[in-house]
Amino acid sequence: MIELIQEYWRPFIYSDGQQITGLAMTLWLTSVSSCLGLLLALPLSIARTSSRRWLRWPVQSFTYVFRGTPLYIQLLIFYTGIYSIGAVREQPLLDAFFREALNCTLLAFALNTAAYTTEILAGAIRAMPRGEIEAARSLGFDGWKLYVHLIMPSALRRSLPYYSNEVIFMLHSTTLAFTATVPDILKVARDANAATFLTFQSFGLAAALYLCITFALICLFRLAERRWLSFLDSNR
Repeated sequence: MIELIQEYWRPFIYSDGQQITGLAMTLWLTSVSSCLGLLLALPLSIARTSSRRWLRWPVQSFTYVFRGTPLYIQLLIFYTGIYSIGAVREQPLLDAFFREALNCTLLAFALNTAAYTTEILAGAIRAMPRGEIEAARSLGFDGWKLYVHLIMPSALRRSLPYYSNEVIFMLHSTTLAFTATVPDILKVARDANAATFLTFQSFGLAAALYLCITFALICLFRLAERRWLSFLDSNR
């Protein structure tokens, strides 16, 4: 067991000399993918709830495709499918980007979580009380000011409980990164199992690490909910 724990904390060395452990890689994948997905979902959720069809339909199609297909297939398309296209390999920037497994993994994860987060935020925007919007308009807030100062801050606060589930799902989805040879916790567990044949210990330790990370995320979001959703409790 001691050897297994040392294996989990042993850094993976890239060709350029950079070192990172499986635990650090999983945390990095989860945080970066979630942040990129949230940043992309902010404008997309506004377009998703727009009354203009030319704004709403492309976003609706995007969320339908990425929520309607498995993340595993999306990762394979970005990792092996796109790079097999000759036009992509002929472009230096695209060739350099899709040649790296980590870039493809982050792109797939970020777009997938962006689709789910867009629908979460869009639902929170639709659930905004009309009285709050009308009151803000009577005070002179309109257009982008209405979204910046009222709608989006309120939508972000109200969607916290649902978004916390999405972040946890994103953490669990990082287990697919090993298919793109990204050294996350699961890949380290598979390598440890292949080297020692201690299947229960290898994957049991991986499960314990995921449980600890999940528990930490739940605590962080609970603290955020107590801070930013306390006004809902006072209205009950």
